[in-house]
Amino acid sequence: MIDLPLNVDFTGKVVVVTGAGGVLCGDMAKAFAQAGAKVAALDLNEDAVKALAEECKAQGWVCEGYKANVLEPEALEAVHAQVLRDLGPCDILINGAGGNNPRATTDNEYHHEAKEGQKTFFDLDAAGVDFVFKLNFQGTLLPTQTFARDMVDKKHGCILNISSMNAYVPLTKIPAYSGAKAAISNFTQWLATHFAGTGIRCNAVAPGFLVSNQNRKLLFNEDGTPTPRTAKILAGTPMNRFVESDELLGGVFFLCDDKAASAITGVVLPIDAGFAAYSGV
Repeated sequence: MIDLPLNVDFTGKVVVVTGAGGVLCGDMAKAFAQAGAKVAALDLNEDAVKALAEECKAQGWVCEGYKANVLEPEALEAVHAQVLRDLGPCDILINGAGGNNPRATTDNEYHHEAKEGQKTFFDLDAAGVDFVFKLNFQGTLLPTQTFARDMVDKKHGCILNISSMNAYVPLTKIPAYSGAKAAISNFTQWLATHFAGTGIRCNAVAPGFLVSNQNRKLLFNEDGTPTPRTAKILAGTPMNRFVESDELLGGVFFLCDDKAASAITGVVLPIDAGFAAYSGV
C-alpha cells in the first residue's frame, strides 16, 4: 500500500504508464491502481511489469503488465490492441520511459580538468547520444501517437510527460540527457497547444534530484559516502536533501485530475525541493 498524498478517485479511468518497470513510474502505476484506476504498466522489462501487476492484483487492484518497446511503433500498436481488449481505451497516459546512457556522458564537469584516459566531450559516442535522444523524445512521442487517439475519440484525456531539472539549466557531464529533457518540456507545450480543442490536457513534472539505480554511481562512492557531485547538488537545494519518489505523486495526481486541473495545460511542474528557485547566493 502507498500512502496516497491526495484523495483523488480515478475509478473507471484507464491509465497507461510507460517505463513502469522502474522505481518512479512503478510507484505511479501502483498509486493510480490504488486510487481505483485500471492500469496498464508498460516496460521493455516484461518480468518487472508482470511482477508489478501481480503485486497490485494481490491488493485487489486492477493492473496488467505488458512488454513494450516505446521506440517501435508496430510493437506499441500491438500493445494498444491488448490494452483495449483487457482494460478499454486510454484516459490518462504517463510517458515515463526515458533515461541516460554512459556513452553520452563525460567523465569531467570541465574539460580543462580532464585527465588522460578519461572520456571527454570529444569522446562522446554519436550512437550513444542518438540513443538518449530517441529514448527520451521519441519514447514520448510514439506512445502519445498510439494512445492519444483514444482520447481524441473520447474528446477528453490527460497526457503527463516526465521532464527534469536538466530542462531548465543543463547539468554538467550529461549533455545529451539535458538536451533531450529540454525537448520534452518544449514538446509538452506543443502538445498542449495542438490538442487544446480536443479536450486533451498535456502537462509535465520535472523531478528534482532523486537517488536511483541510474545515477547512484554519480552520487555515491562504492563505500556509500557522498561524491563531490552530491555535495554540489545539496548545496544548491534549499531544502538540503534529495527528493523521494513518492513525493512526485501529489503533483502527478493533481495534474491528472480533470476537476482539480481542468484549466491547466502546457505547464512543467518542478518537484525539486527548491532547486530551480535557488540562484546559488
